[in-house]
Amino acid sequence: LPISRSESLGVANGAACSLAMSKDQLYLAGERSTGLDVRTQNVTAALSVANVVKSSLGPVGLDKMLVDDVGEVTITNDGATILSQLEVEHPAARVLVQLSEMQDKEVGDGTTSVVILASELLKRAHELVKNGIHPTSVMAGYRMAMKESIRFIKSELAVKTEKLGREVAFNVARTTLSSKIFGRESDFFANMAVDAMAMVKDVDPESGKARYPVKSVGIIKQHGGSAKDSSLIHGFVLGPGMGRAAQGMPRTVTGAKIALLDIDLRKTKMAMGVQVVVTDVAKLEDIRKREADITKERIDLILSTGANVILTTKGIDDMALKYFVEAGAIAVRRCKKEDLRRIAKLTGGTLMITLADMEGHETYETSMLGHAEEVIEERICDDDHLVIKGGKTQRSCCCLLRGANMHMLDEVERSLHDALCAVKRTMESASVVPGGGSVEAALSIYLENFATTIGSREQLAIAEFADSMLVIPKQLAVNAAQDATDIVAKLRSNHHAAQSASNTDLDLKRSGLDCISGKIQNNLAAGIIEPALSKVKMIQFATEAAITVLRIDDMIKLAPEEPQQ
Repeated sequence: LPISRSESLGVANGAACSLAMSKDQLYLAGERSTGLDVRTQNVTAALSVANVVKSSLGPVGLDKMLVDDVGEVTITNDGATILSQLEVEHPAARVLVQLSEMQDKEVGDGTTSVVILASELLKRAHELVKNGIHPTSVMAGYRMAMKESIRFIKSELAVKTEKLGREVAFNVARTTLSSKIFGRESDFFANMAVDAMAMVKDVDPESGKARYPVKSVGIIKQHGGSAKDSSLIHGFVLGPGMGRAAQGMPRTVTGAKIALLDIDLRKTKMAMGVQVVVTDVAKLEDIRKREADITKERIDLILSTGANVILTTKGIDDMALKYFVEAGAIAVRRCKKEDLRRIAKLTGGTLMITLADMEGHETYETSMLGHAEEVIEERICDDDHLVIKGGKTQRSCCCLLRGANMHMLDEVERSLHDALCAVKRTMESASVVPGGGSVEAALSIYLENFATTIGSREQLAIAEFADSMLVIPKQLAVNAAQDATDIVAKLRSNHHAAQSASNTDLDLKRSGLDCISGKIQNNLAAGIIEPALSKVKMIQFATEAAITVLRIDDMIKLAPEEPQQ
């Protein structure tokens, strides 16, 4: 029978198809999925990660309780913490987890919103690709939209705060803290964050710019009391239980010279594997005496430089303590190494790993000592703490947090860290934007208008980018138990009016959401503000992450090797 042409083509196609499959199977010990399948998988994975943190956005966001494999419980609504606790299998979803970590490192705040935005961008891009637009056009459009939004934020929305009053920093900290566990106490902790950052201010001698190192603010957590009992301590505090090593030592030393050591001040023992064969009994006593004397010589070396505070990461035994007590010095053993590094930075001292010099003798010079105005042992709550006040090179302070239980304290610490970062960014970049979905709504309107001016394929992608921006105000409204559609419509009409040519009313441009009352208001006047840098980075990171996932069109998963019998 003659086979019609279409039939023969079908047979050929089928054969080619099975050939391609078998070709993959031939060189691949594993499975390969391409095209639409992979994109759908990736977008679904990214969306499921975003859905985990969606309900924790904003001042009325809810908390998540995470229980790990050992049964440790974490209760938090900090996006980065939630995602870092999840053990995410899917590679595309892992991109979002890294994205929130990145935002946490760079800005400290906005970790939830960056993930929500990235997943929304992905979802929209996926729809476009499904409708036959090439991924490259979508990516080009997204990049254009990103550049335009950042330009628009910097030129139109950001408010320069050159004479940065305390008020601005306070409002930024309060906005960040409003979405945390103690939203009602946010004023108290915002004050604390601003004071702490003002204390550690450091001016760069070359550029003359002020720097605010977040690391210089120590955080100590103590059970008991209420959150309102937390306080700010001037000076660096050595953690709980780090008191003097012996009771005979003074409690305070003024004009402290601090020796920072990483060596053992216990009776020196022979190293492992060293054997001494003793033939004369009298020599045995000499060996013991010499063992004790080596430590004594080391201690005399250190004390002869005038050191009156000795901190070491290793141990000090009772015999050695005697010498410190006689010299009237404070000695502390088993300090954490990172604490000593921070103290070295503060006091201008050097952390010594060994006393040996190039010639093989042991020396300790006065230049190695750190200087501080005073060192006091204070009893804070139930533990002894060593407080180092007035370091020579840098200032430092410490936040003592009180609370009912450890979950609460951990969450307060995370929140305070976010607030400190936000204050730092505001102070350093000196520009802020109104919060409460205001920036996103303004960008959405602006990009929609911008898209219509572009006569190429990117137009569709930019319009979708504009729509994606609205996911933040929508989610804020949903979490605040308000009618999202209604509120977003009002917000958009305000911003549309603000961007029309005839507008002179500045209030409209800054209108955003008040999550508590559900009204639209001028958020700049209401004191709901965020650092401009936070928004810029959020858009950059979210777009980059979306593009990274969108570029993938082929996924090859290798099968694990079978162990040979």
